[in-house]
Amino acid sequence: MSTVKVSFLCFMKQQITTIHAPLPIGPFSQAIVAGNLVFVSAQLSRNTATGEMVNHSIEAETAQVMENIKAILHEAGTDLNHVVKASIFLRDMHDYATVNEIYAGYFTEPYPARETTQVLALPMFVNIEISVIALLD
Repeated sequence: MSTVKVSFLCFMKQQITTIHAPLPIGPFSQAIVAGNLVFVSAQLSRNTATGEMVNHSIEAETAQVMENIKAILHEAGTDLNHVVKASIFLRDMHDYATVNEIYAGYFTEPYPARETTQVLALPMFVNIEISVIALLD
């Protein structure tokens, strides 16, 4: 009779929290690190310096969302250059081209894999919400 050794990778999950991005408005974390991946929860356009929602234009809203993601990734020890996947949720698909223009300014090639979905409504009546998955160094 032969013996088979089975080894399992054991990943601990670590919560990431920063005061430089909005705190969650529900029972979820800003981000979770599992193994060498950082899973950033979908971010809204709240400016933590003012406490106000940035929603006067889709350009400003998208930029604020990206800045919030950038702050969370920084806290986790990585950055936008390590993002491998993004999910964008839009209230109005007519904003797609404008969002692409702002979003593209935060990344270099090769760009992360991504999907963009139009949804009926988003929390706090925002127009955009973005989540990402990034690699740690």
